[in-house]
Amino acid sequence: MPVTVVVGTQWGDEGKGKLTDLFAQEMDVVVRYQGGHNAGHTIVVAGETFALQLVPSGILYPHITPVIGNGVVVEPATLFAELDMLGSRGVDTSKLLISGNAHVIMPYHLELDKVTERYLGKNSLGTTKRGIGPAYADKASRVGIRLQDLLDPKIFREKLDAVLKEKNAILAKVYNRLPLDSHEIVDLYLGDYAPRLAGLIGDTTSFLHQQLSQGKDILAEGAQATFLDLDHGTYPYVTSSNPTAGGACVGTGIGPRDITRIVGIAKAYVTRVGSGPFPTEVDGEVADILVERGNEFGTNTGRRRRPGWFDCVMARQAVRINSLSEIALTKLDVLDALESVKVCTGYRVGNDITDDVPYHQSTLHKVEPVYFELEGWKTDISKLTCLEEIPKQAKEYVQFLEDQVGVPVSLVGVGPGREQFVHFTK
Repeated sequence: MPVTVVVGTQWGDEGKGKLTDLFAQEMDVVVRYQGGHNAGHTIVVAGETFALQLVPSGILYPHITPVIGNGVVVEPATLFAELDMLGSRGVDTSKLLISGNAHVIMPYHLELDKVTERYLGKNSLGTTKRGIGPAYADKASRVGIRLQDLLDPKIFREKLDAVLKEKNAILAKVYNRLPLDSHEIVDLYLGDYAPRLAGLIGDTTSFLHQQLSQGKDILAEGAQATFLDLDHGTYPYVTSSNPTAGGACVGTGIGPRDITRIVGIAKAYVTRVGSGPFPTEVDGEVADILVERGNEFGTNTGRRRRPGWFDCVMARQAVRINSLSEIALTKLDVLDALESVKVCTGYRVGNDITDDVPYHQSTLHKVEPVYFELEGWKTDISKLTCLEEIPKQAKEYVQFLEDQVGVPVSLVGVGPGREQFVHFTK
């Protein structure tokens, strides 16, 4: 299995970090292919919690070479803080390799992200205000600064002077903000950041292909999820990159024919953060149970996530878009406390019922979920280790989801720990 891709199938927070960490045991390289430090991947090992933002989840294994691909946007201060945190806890980070083609988040990206969200008011997109969107916008506009530019002071200064003139004009004239000082930025990025980054930056595309030619196994890790994808998500309430499986090729330089396995990560219910449509969203007592038992607060932001029932319409769309070979279901244990569980099997649109996600956003905002209700199991499954121990009702729930989405559920998570999962087969 040369390349395995791990992708979220909902609106993020499905537990990709845990599953990436789990799959990494059998890999040689783990490469992150898009997003930035707006992604939070939580891994629990022997009771110890690691919250990662930029560094690939496989870094906790000494045999893994962790790679940050060209599709990622990197905020150096956040990266260094994460590496220092890992180092202080005994994790070796010396093998980390970062693409020289990855773009850098600059101070003006952070400032523009903050003021733009405030300016939008009630129409805000719910971004994390980490500069991710403005950095990707500059990349598309071809005025972005890449990590390799930090290794050439002359080029860095030229690019910074050109773009900062425009950014400062926008900040001052549109948002009434003070201009940013180019000398301070140069001192910080070339004086503080560049020397430390120099030993990490390289040609990651060539490295990955060298690994493939040697028969090594690679795991490509996405951030966010299918319905936050810039093209296929609930636009405009999306991220600024392509978390879907196709983004793994663009964000790493690995070709499609090298990918042999695509694992979709799905939570046993659904959550999303920020604004945007959410057909199966619930409130009241059920919402509180899901949030409290699932610890549904953002790893980076601390924001409470919006909870809802599992949505098979979304899941089927994710299967198609990503060509999923299987699904790994997480947080089944969160549903332990419920008398019954609901599953959305279709959407009611006026007098019609559809099995597909409506292409028009106005329609999606108005759909009514069609539910199928199953009996709950009211049993603590967090300590179970094999399929035979799983309660009958919990098995039926998983099998129902499997039948609805059309691909097998390969394993089920029953807790946050690395070892808390059960291989699932009928």
